[in-house]
Amino acid sequence: MSTNIRWGIISTGRIAHKFAQATKLLPDADLVAVGSRSKEAADAFGKELGVPRCHGSYEDLVADPQVDAIYVATPHPFHRPNTLLALEAGKHVLCEKPLTVNAGEAAEVIRVARAKGLFLMEAMWTRFLPVWVDLKARLDSGEFGQIAHLQANFGVPMPADEARIHEPGLAGGGLLDLGIYPISLASWFLGKPDKVLSWATMTKTHVDERTAMLFSYAGGSFAMLSSAIDVWTTCEAEIVAEKAWIRVPRFWEAQSYEIVTPDARDVVTKPFESGYQFQISHSMNRIRRGQTESEVMSLDESLEIMKTMDGLRAEWGFKYPFE
Repeated sequence: MSTNIRWGIISTGRIAHKFAQATKLLPDADLVAVGSRSKEAADAFGKELGVPRCHGSYEDLVADPQVDAIYVATPHPFHRPNTLLALEAGKHVLCEKPLTVNAGEAAEVIRVARAKGLFLMEAMWTRFLPVWVDLKARLDSGEFGQIAHLQANFGVPMPADEARIHEPGLAGGGLLDLGIYPISLASWFLGKPDKVLSWATMTKTHVDERTAMLFSYAGGSFAMLSSAIDVWTTCEAEIVAEKAWIRVPRFWEAQSYEIVTPDARDVVTKPFESGYQFQISHSMNRIRRGQTESEVMSLDESLEIMKTMDGLRAEWGFKYPFE
């Protein structure tokens, strides 16, 4: 493998564009190939973003000997087959969140990645943003004491005619698109919940429209989380610790946070371009070291988060046709 990591992208949609643009910010990342279900779409993507090798099938992409790692940017139901396709071809994989649509699928792709000794990570890009890296280190150090309460919400109106969001067979609903962000945040800071209470309202197509979740933890901490696909919410995170109150605006793409203590108020700002480049850089560093998993977004944690979301959907009486 070359010093630079040579990337290929499965899909040519919006998220694939963001990933491609982020690679341009990294001198050690080479975006060398893209794969689509049509050669025309792959060629158009390649022309727009300067990708030299354009494949008219995912199979041709993963078979390309010039590619070291694959970014899976397809919709949720295709994460499992696309990730398995890349792993079976001997490629490292960074897969857009959620890793799969249920815990059974997640366990399968994890098992294959480990058996083949290949890097696999769920692309929860928020964890790698400078703001969150800084804040997590400060909280882990004990600077602010134990976390008592975490709150996060993510609500964005989704088009009513967008099939991917509103169709159960396409893993629609707010949980896997938006709810996973606050759930993953709570998991990162507080671990696996001991008890879960939740509520959801459903759309006419029977996918979750609004959710409210209350997690409790053995140490006495709580997390209050919510998502919505029909209304805007503040999209903020708040962490109440023993010695400080912390507010993170637009937490999923945060560029600042505010800390309030009894004696002071401080705003920490860490601006960036794109934001996707941090998870890409993290993945490449681990691949070069020969690591097959990330210590920041571990495969075991991705699996536990999926189990939690499976449990939530079971509470709501909601199972996808392919579960």
